[in-house]
Amino acid sequence: MDWKPDRKAKKAIYKQLAEYIEKGIANGTFPPDKPLPSERYLASALHLNRSTVVHAYDELESMGLIERTRGSGTTISKDIWGITKKRIPSWNRYIEAGSFLPSQPVTKKIRKEAIEHKLINLASGELSEELFPKRFLSEITSTRSFIGSLGYDHPQGNGILRTTIAKHVKKSRGIDTNPSSILITSGAQQALHLIVQCLLKPGDAIAIEDPSYNYNLPIFKSVGIQIHYLPVDKDGINPEDLKSLYKKHRIKMVFLNPCFQNPTGSLLNKKKKEVILDISSKLGIPVVEDDPYSLTAFSGDKISTLKSMDRNGNVLYISSLSKIVASGLRIGWIIGPTSVIERLSDAKQQIDFGHSSYTQWVANDFLESENFHIHIKSLMKELEKRRDKIIKSLDTYLKDQVEYSIPQGGIHIWCKILKDYNETQLLEESIKRGVIYVPGSTLGSKDGFVRFTFAKEDEDSIDEGIKRFAEALNSI
Repeated sequence: MDWKPDRKAKKAIYKQLAEYIEKGIANGTFPPDKPLPSERYLASALHLNRSTVVHAYDELESMGLIERTRGSGTTISKDIWGITKKRIPSWNRYIEAGSFLPSQPVTKKIRKEAIEHKLINLASGELSEELFPKRFLSEITSTRSFIGSLGYDHPQGNGILRTTIAKHVKKSRGIDTNPSSILITSGAQQALHLIVQCLLKPGDAIAIEDPSYNYNLPIFKSVGIQIHYLPVDKDGINPEDLKSLYKKHRIKMVFLNPCFQNPTGSLLNKKKKEVILDISSKLGIPVVEDDPYSLTAFSGDKISTLKSMDRNGNVLYISSLSKIVASGLRIGWIIGPTSVIERLSDAKQQIDFGHSSYTQWVANDFLESENFHIHIKSLMKELEKRRDKIIKSLDTYLKDQVEYSIPQGGIHIWCKILKDYNETQLLEESIKRGVIYVPGSTLGSKDGFVRFTFAKEDEDSIDEGIKRFAEALNSI
């Protein structure tokens, strides 16, 4: 057998072997009237572990190409060459060939474990059930008549809601805008996808924060964009780094989360924001500002957003109700130049024909009501209490083992582990003990960090979760 695996390729060897055999079946290298080589023979002939061959045959069997019968060996499926001439599609090949990349394995594992097992969840970036304003939202749906249309709405989203959002961002964030400059999206995630897919092309260079939530998003690589990193410390990015990246790589766009950044919790000061906007104007670099947390400042102070300071229309502003009201509403928005909003709106129409009129109605009535402000004040107090609890727990169970900066808003705390450890082993040990969190490698390039989120669990569970994490860390 003259086939050899490519050990430098990213594709697993068992998949390479499965593809070779599949091609051999199609071109007659492996005739249908003879058994395929045994697992033991192939392993020996190709200098592979037998388990590699077993996995390759498993793959081919799942595709309906081969049949395995105890005592008779492995043969080519009769469904290929028999009377029916039916064949199951090679779904795995289709999956791998798609241009939209899957999430990182660690990210998928965290999501799966959190869904399937009862774990203390210090990983999920959403509010707990008791922090949702269920009573206020129920009032809207039970005491008021739905006055919207059940047909397709305006391509940019319901006009009444866009007017309400324009008033909301003016009052709470100091942003001057109008309904025609707003697009309603299915949360901030869809907003980000629309921007990347509509305004950038393969080969373009962008800058994102390191660490950041965007670090592990496959959307950038799916589109073929070159990613360059802006280091983040407790005070956010250094604007001079943006200048350097532009000189080296001709950055086309920069993505920032300036207010209580995910995951570091850092808050970019006003002076840095002014410098960033000045650089953006001089170099013509658009800035995408992702702002899920600015209303959660524990001090109660109004935080200046980049968009509120933008005088030239250089900032595309993304926000949503997901992190401050309810993730299930799926209400987000983009604010930007009208021409850009119209382009993004056209793309959204092609995807989903516009947003749900029912959830837009609920969101509008809640944003307009005094109950929204009551909820935000209550939310800030509850998040601050949970922030204080996680700090106390870190100091109690991990004293001298972690370093962190205390976030003044948001829902995340970014911790540096002060001992060498195996990240995979620590995650596995923590899951065994019933707690889950986000390993730092999924959010940034530096080793030795973890992100804990304190919005999903109550104070007692936060304390128990950090205790279990400490036990896992000290066991490896």
